[in-house]
Amino acid sequence: MRPHHLSQSVKSAANDAGFDWCGICPAVEPAGLNRFYQWIEAGYHGEMQYLESRRDAYSHPSGVMNSAKSIVMLAINYGNESPVSVRGGQGRVSRYAWGSVDYHDLIHDRLRQMQSFLCDNVMGLTSRGVVDTAPLMEREFAVLAGLGWQGKNTMLLNKQAGSWFFLAALLIDEVLEYDAPHNTSHCGTCRACLDACPTNAFVAPYVLDARRCISYLTIELDGPVPLHLRESMGDWVFGCDICQDVCPWNNKAARSSVDAFRPSEDMNPLDLCGLFQLSDEDFRKRFRKTPLWRPRRRGILRNAAIVLGNQGNPASVSALTLGLHDIEPLVRGSSAWALGRIGNCQHLLSAQLEKESDSMVRDEIGQALIPFVDRDDD
Repeated sequence: MRPHHLSQSVKSAANDAGFDWCGICPAVEPAGLNRFYQWIEAGYHGEMQYLESRRDAYSHPSGVMNSAKSIVMLAINYGNESPVSVRGGQGRVSRYAWGSVDYHDLIHDRLRQMQSFLCDNVMGLTSRGVVDTAPLMEREFAVLAGLGWQGKNTMLLNKQAGSWFFLAALLIDEVLEYDAPHNTSHCGTCRACLDACPTNAFVAPYVLDARRCISYLTIELDGPVPLHLRESMGDWVFGCDICQDVCPWNNKAARSSVDAFRPSEDMNPLDLCGLFQLSDEDFRKRFRKTPLWRPRRRGILRNAAIVLGNQGNPASVSALTLGLHDIEPLVRGSSAWALGRIGNCQHLLSAQLEKESDSMVRDEIGQALIPFVDRDDD
């Protein structure tokens, strides 16, 4: 099949599979490879060691599929209604996780549908579908395939969808007809995303220090959130949309037509106090098929404790007391910090300190008790 006709077949298959946008580019070294290496060398990737360990694989799509000649870049819109206001005891979840499914599962199903069509209609074609887990610089290739431009907050921007969309890629071992790259940025002098970040995670336009990003802190970070960043997390219990919420290109972004991305009533926002009553098995049953499974129970409860501490509502003390006695040290430590922020909880903290054996938790309790000790001295 000629490249033009094969490309048309690919785009038709993408449309039939439910992708909103499709662009095609050659499988070449990504234009931003050196910037990626510099970002790694600066340590901005934090604990995401998989990025550093696979850095050589990012140098060319052959690191994902040895025979790749073309990349079909795909996008699916998850844009939805505005977030509901958060009340005490509730936390904000990033929009992409509001739905009833893990987007990886849904997109992989659609990629397999495309692959099945191509396998049936193109003799000998080999392909591999990936969704943000393979060593592929998806945003660089999406720009090369004409799907949009990279904004100052590092997100890919599209005039119709803003940045509320997932990217996926289908690597193919055939030469296709390629789309024109999107070489123009439409951000201009706007710096709304940079100025809105409460943790100052943007070192410069287009450069994110993930170690300060709320999404990284609530999802990727395995241990305690650094003390100086906890207050800036605000109400965010999973992810963060601030730099996208303020982007002018998202003001009129189209809503998704995918029912599975529509918000579950218990996710926009999320009740936090009830989370502390969930066992590992309960947590698995509730969140196993959603993005909230990634940080596991211990990570979500760590985040929930920090949000409750930021809100300072005495009604949260009962839930945080459960957290203070949790089996996970990470949860106990964050709950101690939160109880210290709420106040009038020194008896709970002191009692736990007497029996606490984990040094990290003991340090957290000690720090939480300092204001009470200073008050007694006065």
